[in-house]
Amino acid sequence: MTDLGPSPITDLDAGEIFSGQPSGRIIKGYAAPSVHTPTIEPDYLFHQAMRELVVWFMSPADPLYVFGPTGSGKSSLVRQVAARLNYPVFDITGHGRLEFSDLAGHLTVENGSMRFQHGPLSLAMKHGGLFLLNEIDLLDPATAAGLNGVLDGAPLCLPENGGEIIAPHPMFRFVATANTNGGSDESGLYQGTLRQNLAFMDRFWLCEIGYPDAEAEVRLLERLAPALPESLRQSMVAFANEVRRLFMGEGDGQQPGESIEITFSTRTLIRWADLTQRFQPLARQGVQPVIHALDRALGFRASRTTRALLHELGQRMFAPAF
Repeated sequence: MTDLGPSPITDLDAGEIFSGQPSGRIIKGYAAPSVHTPTIEPDYLFHQAMRELVVWFMSPADPLYVFGPTGSGKSSLVRQVAARLNYPVFDITGHGRLEFSDLAGHLTVENGSMRFQHGPLSLAMKHGGLFLLNEIDLLDPATAAGLNGVLDGAPLCLPENGGEIIAPHPMFRFVATANTNGGSDESGLYQGTLRQNLAFMDRFWLCEIGYPDAEAEVRLLERLAPALPESLRQSMVAFANEVRRLFMGEGDGQQPGESIEITFSTRTLIRWADLTQRFQPLARQGVQPVIHALDRALGFRASRTTRALLHELGQRMFAPAF
């Protein structure tokens, strides 16, 4: 593993990297990871949208804007694709008080003297990394507009650092993630999101991500929780998708604008399956391991009303078999 400085740029076979089968389609990456390269998760479940991300990496004419519901794995998808290309990732999460200096850098006091500290955007541009701006639709549009020059490929000027000019490295990549498509939230699910400037949004290549395919998640649980019966694993995935529907306001009997406040990410589904395996001994004490594990994986984050709803749904789907 290298330090902050990038290792040599290299040509990689996209098929071999992401499917194990050579495809002849070349994608540029680095020969070795750096300290800022995400750790590869061997059991990570790639979305179908991964193909769009790989195509974008091959020829990134525009910055990328990835949007989709909470828990769909937007940031993890970007990070896991970058990890397999040995790309360093410099990320930050947007919020209403975020200023441009938080992205580019600012002066700090160190040992009694002023020193300029480069921000994640500056580091990515300088060293050829991927700048990941999460929750970009929480940003004040005026702050976001300050990125227009960078999005157009222009150098970044840092007046606080003596007017330093950072030309974008050929391997520099810009990815933003959000719950909305930049046009504000009409569903009422994402409080605080802001409608972004049309000229700002026009600079992005858009990529929408949904929740993973049910069959893919069933296969994932088969690999990670083999001790659970197949029928139970299938029911757990079906349960997770029903909770996602309720979160999106698409559940049977839900009124317009009605939703629950939590949802199921694939990470939560894996945690639930793992805890269900661990709590198997509780079955001898009359406790349903799958429901007991559900609270610890997700339910305790919910309101009492939603938790009661989860229990009712769980009892219907899992009793009396488990």
